[in-house]
Amino acid sequence: MITVLTGENSFEVNHALQTIVRGFDGVAEKIDGSELELKQLPDLVMGGTLFADKRLVVIRQLSDSKAIWTVFSDWLPRISDDIHLILVESKPDKRTKTYKDLQKVATITDYPAWSERDISKAEQWLAGEARSLNCDMDQACVRLVVQRVGPDQWLLYQALQKLSVLDVISTEIITDVIDANPTENVFDLFESALRGNATKVKQMIETLELSEDPYRLFGLLSGQAFQLAALALAGDKPSAEVAKDLGVHPYGLSKLSSHARKLGRPGAKKVIAAFAEADAGMKSSATEPWLLIERALIKTATV
Repeated sequence: MITVLTGENSFEVNHALQTIVRGFDGVAEKIDGSELELKQLPDLVMGGTLFADKRLVVIRQLSDSKAIWTVFSDWLPRISDDIHLILVESKPDKRTKTYKDLQKVATITDYPAWSERDISKAEQWLAGEARSLNCDMDQACVRLVVQRVGPDQWLLYQALQKLSVLDVISTEIITDVIDANPTENVFDLFESALRGNATKVKQMIETLELSEDPYRLFGLLSGQAFQLAALALAGDKPSAEVAKDLGVHPYGLSKLSSHARKLGRPGAKKVIAAFAEADAGMKSSATEPWLLIERALIKTATV
């Protein structure tokens, strides 16, 4: 039997793997595929051992060993029925012969990483996990945790572990205990600019400079500016429909709606122009990136 667990959602991959391992009556053999040598394959895939008739063999990232991955399809017919082989591959090349041959004989499950489109799924998952831990969280608290952490399941799990030891959970406690992720910080920064609060913008940048990468933060800010422009250009079209068109979660976009209406198309175009100027500066000048970010936001604050 061959099982392939793929995808960049390492939390779900790990959960699926642990479920299989716990259901196996024995000790799983765990192999680092990148360090595996071709001469070791016969012992791994061709039958039992002196100590066990049934075996569970887990090989991670076998595709990292090009020499083995290229010829591994030739070994598939030789895999013993007494072996449950699990291949864990974060991003296998689906064009290769080995992957195509695996599709014919293996059970392949893909676990893609959650994105902003999966906020609702993240909220449902977190609510379910909280119930399983007897953690008393209402929907407002669940929504706030996801808002602050984002859809990353590992971060959500870690946040839930923090909260599960508390006697009482409220939105105020969540704000104090759970650190906001960069996306949430970016929205606060961008919204401060949209509100014309230049002083707060400068204060937040001074804080973010200590821990954030300016190029990553600028990319997130640019995304916010693009969404603002999309809303302004959409006119009376509901933000939920615009969110669907852009492939983003409607909650985040809805928070920009009032600013888009206030700025209108002329104002939104000025904001985009400010970010386009900063983007050009990032790519072509030696100007400190944080200064370029601050200039773009201050221009946004004065629109």
